[in-house]
Amino acid sequence: MSILNRVPRLLKWTFAIMISFLVIMTLSRFIIFWRFNPPGKAFSGSAFIMGLRYDARVIAVLGLVILLLCSIPFINPFRNAGAKKWWNFLVPFLFIFLIVVLTADYYHFDYLHQRLNATVLNYVEDAGISFNMMWQSYPLIKISIGLIILSLLARFYFGRLLSKRLQQQPIPARRTWILYLITVLLLGGTVFGKFGQFPLRWSDAYTLSDDFKANLALNPFQSFISTLSFRNATYDIKKVKAGYPMMADYLGVDQPDSNRLNYERAYQPSSSPAKPPNVVIVICESFSAYKSSMFNNPLKTTPYFDELCRNGVFFNRCFTPAYGTARGVWATITGIPDVASPRTASRNPNAVDQHTIINDFKDYEHFYFLGGSATWANIRGLLTNNISGLHLYEQDSYKARKVDVWGISDKNLLLEANGVLKKQDKPFFAIIQTADNHRPYTIPAEDRESFTLITYSSDSLRRFGFESNEEMNAFRYTDYCYRQYMEAAKKEAYFNNTLFVFVGDHGIRYNGTLEHFPKSWTEQGLTCEHVPLLFYAPDLLAPKKVETVCSQLDILPSVARLAGIPYRNTGFGRDLFDTANKIKEGYAFIIDHDVKTIGLAGNEYYFLKNLKTGKEELVSMKNNEPVPVNPETEMTKGVLSKLTDACYETAKYMLLNNKKKN
Repeated sequence: MSILNRVPRLLKWTFAIMISFLVIMTLSRFIIFWRFNPPGKAFSGSAFIMGLRYDARVIAVLGLVILLLCSIPFINPFRNAGAKKWWNFLVPFLFIFLIVVLTADYYHFDYLHQRLNATVLNYVEDAGISFNMMWQSYPLIKISIGLIILSLLARFYFGRLLSKRLQQQPIPARRTWILYLITVLLLGGTVFGKFGQFPLRWSDAYTLSDDFKANLALNPFQSFISTLSFRNATYDIKKVKAGYPMMADYLGVDQPDSNRLNYERAYQPSSSPAKPPNVVIVICESFSAYKSSMFNNPLKTTPYFDELCRNGVFFNRCFTPAYGTARGVWATITGIPDVASPRTASRNPNAVDQHTIINDFKDYEHFYFLGGSATWANIRGLLTNNISGLHLYEQDSYKARKVDVWGISDKNLLLEANGVLKKQDKPFFAIIQTADNHRPYTIPAEDRESFTLITYSSDSLRRFGFESNEEMNAFRYTDYCYRQYMEAAKKEAYFNNTLFVFVGDHGIRYNGTLEHFPKSWTEQGLTCEHVPLLFYAPDLLAPKKVETVCSQLDILPSVARLAGIPYRNTGFGRDLFDTANKIKEGYAFIIDHDVKTIGLAGNEYYFLKNLKTGKEELVSMKNNEPVPVNPETEMTKGVLSKLTDACYETAKYMLLNNKKKN
């Protein structure tokens, strides 16, 4: 008996259906390639292989569903003859549904140059207009006739397929259970999509570093499901245009244009340094300002970083636009507040195409180091699709072993990054994203001798902003890691010509009373977004403490100016080192996704508005006194209310319209 003859009829039938569906999906991808491939672009085998992996996930789900249904005897056509009619209807129906989706995907790509996604559901709201547009644009009658013919052919083909298997002799069940088990495990692994901690996601397509290749690889079913929670993530163009004059003036747009909604500002340095400086940006996990030594926390948690701040340009009133690591990374790289809700913008396939000032560092090598996987929060799509020539280092790129769910330790991450950077012959722009200051608060065993754990009473911990000694020591460990890195970097040739930037990805909410901060920090939740921002380059920058309000969004424009790089700014960020830019009048836009507020933090006031109730507040950023109600403060409140709305609507627009120029 041959191997195939030992395979149960149900498995043969199931795999035949799966292969039939897979062939059609592959053919559809070839059609998109032949029809839309840009002139001169070569055939991409990598895109088709990635696409096959996405298709296989969908097909594996189909196979598992068939096997699950057939585990019920009266639905199994090989156990109940009456079930044959039901399957001869269901399988052709699913096949035609596949054809309809692939056809819609083709025309969706033709119209919008994007694979089919859940935003297509928005057209249902204007069903009449949408139908008339399709009627006038596409051959709907021919398409309908084609679907009818395909339905008849599918009914005939899949009917014959089932009849052929029913005519074969059954195999005793005792000999087949192992094959069913292997099949289920194989299909389950195919649904997961790859080896590792995370499943195959849409963002993996963007490792191809080419928009067309990424779109070619994507599967419309996965794209649709991935964007389903973002189908209403859009903007009101009327509100965007209403706020445009105020935003153009606030941002200093070079050539305001309310029709094109131009937000571009170009910077051209008067001169460029003979030796371009390197840039290292360290995005510090949960680096909440009030927990640190720079803000007089009595627990002395960050003495080394405090010393760095005394010798660099330290901004002590920096705010992130939102809470959360993914939102902080997004803001730093794009210069746009992540106002997407409830899920982050990095998870939205429709927002994956973004302009970033990093690409204006044209003669630089670009690096991104993180101790874990870039699949987290789909951040891979943001990085690989938008930073040209990116060298991405993840947990499997290092010699050091993982210590917890977040990958290798921050000390090893920083030291391994130093090992890569010291070998560079060209100037480099590097981002290092830390993670240890995060549950489960791991202190690696290898550091237990050189890093001493400290214990405080629970009363002292709560009073000064910590929930436990584990959290406090993890915060101290970050300071230890920064010391290890900077002392190692000082020994390397690149150090003296490098601009180091340290910024928290976000803060942490504190519900008590902080002795050294106005109560607006706790009552209005500013501790969630208040983080240290340090520009450190002893040979390039004179030490200075800056007390004006700034934002995480301002980092890239400021770094580009200091490096003497001409750049094109299309986000919210402002140049903190441009004295003519009236930084004292700047505000930090903040959205609190937890309590549903938007607002602007300034040097004197914090204005915030509740998105649900519309309630507006104006509180002091300097002291605990109520803001007096008088014509002057009411006028300030009115101006900030309009500017806050303009920032919010503009951010929603920019998330989907800040595309890079190819």
